[in-house]
Amino acid sequence: MKQLFLIAVIGGREAGSSLKKEAEEVGRLIALNGGVLVCGGLHGIMASASKGAKKAGGLTIGILPQDHKRNANPHIDVATATGLGIGRNVIIARTADALIAVGGEYGTLSEIAFGLQMKKPVVGIATWEIRGVIPAKNAEDAVTRVFELL
Repeated sequence: MKQLFLIAVIGGREAGSSLKKEAEEVGRLIALNGGVLVCGGLHGIMASASKGAKKAGGLTIGILPQDHKRNANPHIDVATATGLGIGRNVIIARTADALIAVGGEYGTLSEIAFGLQMKKPVVGIATWEIRGVIPAKNAEDAVTRVFELL
């Protein structure tokens, strides 16, 4: 039986069109490689990555900050309502086998930090330049690196 990898795509709710397009491609490639996409389940990078995964026939999991599921973006298959606000970032990092950061602000930085503390591979596209984050040129480079590391 092939091992199932859960790959978190992390990034901001606010993002420009080029980063959203990159995130959508990341999601698509995760699905085509047999991975399951995990994200915060909301808008921006999360919605774009989920959309790409769904278009490619993949499974998407959204770990929501609210205490209800109705705010999940329409591309989420499994919505988990945590009621933890930004505290849900640690759950995203714990759930994932690896993380791909696309852009992002302080919430993304916290998810990167949690992932690194948990010794998980963290690959980044146009994101925080900190020790431990493996830089990638684009979606294909990021997804290839993640699956090689797993």
